Amino acid sequence: MATNQVQDKLRAVRGNVSQIVVGMDDVVDTLIIALVSEGHILLEGKPGVGKTTVAKVFANTIGGRFQRIQMTPDMLPGDVLGTNIFDPETRRWELHRGPIFGNVILIDELNRASPKVQSAFLEVMQERQVTIEGTSLFLETPFIVIATQVPYGEAGTYPLTTVQIDRFAYRVSMEYPTPEDEAEILRRMDMLDTVHVKPILTRDDILSLQEQAKLITVNERLNRYLADVVNHLRSSRYVRAGPGPRASISLMKGCRVNAMMEERDYVIPDDVKALAERALAHRIELTPQARADEVSPETLIQETLTSVEVPK
Repeated sequence: MATNQVQDKLRAVRGNVSQIVVGMDDVVDTLIIALVSEGHILLEGKPGVGKTTVAKVFANTIGGRFQRIQMTPDMLPGDVLGTNIFDPETRRWELHRGPIFGNVILIDELNRASPKVQSAFLEVMQERQVTIEGTSLFLETPFIVIATQVPYGEAGTYPLTTVQIDRFAYRVSMEYPTPEDEAEILRRMDMLDTVHVKPILTRDDILSLQEQAKLITVNERLNRYLADVVNHLRSSRYVRAGPGPRASISLMKGCRVNAMMEERDYVIPDDVKALAERALAHRIELTPQARADEVSPETLIQETLTSVEVPK
């Protein structure tokens, strides 16, 4: 795919989503980055801020098989992955695939699922395969999980484990809209009730964009800069457990896509700065002292980006 075609495709996705979604440019860009970098994304925020809407509109825009899974506390792993069911007519066990078999999977309110169901997503998100009664089945490509999460502590919620959170390449916290954006949402409220957008990308387009991102140049100094940023975070006295190498990989993959979106064929330090919070903040576990001193992961990341020397 030529460079001008790449930009046309990415601009078309943004424009298509913005027909419905108001004031969420950063969220949409992060969704694009997650898709092209082959990562998964976690959307957090209070109920009613549009997490499900933006995820659904984006999923419809990029085409592929879309599946939505609404999490509830009484769900079982088989409800997500699938199970073997005995057919009395043929007297055979037949595999009934669950909704996880698709290209774009919207998991709505993931933390309303029990820990047993949450664990069913670990193999899916990391290895892109499902194991049902000892049989491994590979999922289609491309494959992306877009999960939403309501604030922990709401009725009927279970905290996500550290291992589960680490499977998400990026996290975006969605806030209440500005008065101007909320007024525009009210003007579009009838459109929001019947969300319908035409797909802009095909499956082949997505695979081509993913391969194009791998051609973006990352020099050795950028590799070392990103490694220094992550290691600086790990060494903080406020950090009990810091981001692992999986986080570094997610961040660098995202930087390549960010460079591509800005019409560059190489990564610069500003790409790291732009995505650091979205790729690292949810992977930082703070010490009790950090909470006492009112230090947040986002604060530590910004301090780190200021402290670590930028390569010339």
